Amino acid sequence: MADTVNPGNEGDLQTQIEEVEALSSIYGDEWCVIDEASRIFCIKISNDIEEPKLTACLQIILPPDYPSAAPPIYQINAAWLRGSERAKLANSLEDIYVEHAGESLLYLWVEKIRDFLVEKSCSSEAVDPPGKVNMTAEEEMEDDEDAPDFIALRGSTEKAPLFLDLANDEEIPPIKHGNTVTDRRSTFQAHLAPVVTPRQVKTVLEKLYENKKIASATHNIYAYRIYREDKHSFLQDCEDDGETAAGGRLLHLLQILDVRNVMVVVSRWYGGILLGPDRFKHINNCARNILVEEGCTASTDEATKSGAKTKRNKSKKTK
Repeated sequence: MADTVNPGNEGDLQTQIEEVEALSSIYGDEWCVIDEASRIFCIKISNDIEEPKLTACLQIILPPDYPSAAPPIYQINAAWLRGSERAKLANSLEDIYVEHAGESLLYLWVEKIRDFLVEKSCSSEAVDPPGKVNMTAEEEMEDDEDAPDFIALRGSTEKAPLFLDLANDEEIPPIKHGNTVTDRRSTFQAHLAPVVTPRQVKTVLEKLYENKKIASATHNIYAYRIYREDKHSFLQDCEDDGETAAGGRLLHLLQILDVRNVMVVVSRWYGGILLGPDRFKHINNCARNILVEEGCTASTDEATKSGAKTKRNKSKKTK
């Protein structure tokens, strides 16, 4: 049975409540409570309150042990945020976490993103028209596929200070590529790499984006799980990349299969025809197939037999 992350203490919860109250009073209507019970919030950030040219939506999940032992889980939705700009902003937020580990840092993150928007708007034309900020990413809508290609950035190093361990980070983990699946002109392909630190997750993503075809995908959904022997817990995270709820479903698959020290990225090239719920089926099937092919699923007899049984049943149906 997989170990779970240790819950936080009452002191963390009280600190979170006080921080959220402060942010709500500071930012007013820009601050939005998505799910208070699950500690999910978002804030709309712009370069200029009076005449916003660039906007971004910062979505935040506050884990039970924030701020004492873990930073917030975050995601940034902004159509223009890509490549080196995305990495630059992620590094800035990572630096703030390192400098203020154990402290409340949401205000610092918000203002850092705002500074980034101001700098960007001063150096180039705005490419994010008003109204294009995704403020309801928690809602699963069937017309999401026609929405702009939001790049949802969730910092790969924010879950714990493990990224300070650079022992194996210099070498890029080997990346495997799965077979493609096409349905109604949409194509899906999974990519897999072994990872033992969050920095390696970031390295794998950067390597994948060097491939022009992968970089041009409408969505690159990913999830990873890293087992921490010293704490007997998992370091895990996921990313929708604009395909609402896909990252969470992918991470759930990894949890069910008891995957350890592996990340899976599923690229989707949208073909112009809405697939509805079938898109999630293809994303998870591609991920499961490459995990089984690479021998990354749970090593227990039960999981092995379950996977083998599924394969046999599929083979019988195709005959």
